[in-house]
Amino acid sequence: MRSISVTMSVTLDGVVQGLGRPDEDTRGGFPHGGWGLPYNDEIMGAEMARGMAEPGDMLFGRRTWEDFHQAWGTATDGNPFTAHMNAATKYVASRTLADTDAWQNSTLLPGDAAESVAAVKATPGSDLSVIGSAALVRTLHAAGLIDRYSLLIHPLTLGTGTRLFDGPAPLTEFELTRSVTTGTGVIIAHYARR
Repeated sequence: MRSISVTMSVTLDGVVQGLGRPDEDTRGGFPHGGWGLPYNDEIMGAEMARGMAEPGDMLFGRRTWEDFHQAWGTATDGNPFTAHMNAATKYVASRTLADTDAWQNSTLLPGDAAESVAAVKATPGSDLSVIGSAALVRTLHAAGLIDRYSLLIHPLTLGTGTRLFDGPAPLTEFELTRSVTTGTGVIIAHYARR
């Protein structure tokens, strides 16, 4: 059985929306897009590269897959993250996408996300990782399918925005397996399900 790990940037008050750029996700009038950019540094880059060095397949919700496709799917910048994203097998859980032909190595998982991801998890193959896709993460967490979290905890509060766990999450215990603090005060905490 494959494992599922989640990498998510989060503020102290749990916001995960619009980390990367001002126009990334303005749903609900979110005014703080790009909040994570000032916190990037070499330590964070090295930690993220460490995760990329491990082979694996990726899971996305529709919105994050479309955003990542736009950012990475046509890039030819020589960035190792670009090469990693384009080469990886990408599973997209969506009830609204008709197909995933626009980005190489993408497979549509239609219907109920928890059921379709559980079916993929049960097959032989590489481990699965999720970057972003908060709604998908909440669904998978509620179904007991998440094995590991890597949380990049940023030292700020926003007061508004989509939160990692927006509403009750089922009781699930994790243990801290490793942590790193960046030069900008971000704590990168790695947790595994007990």
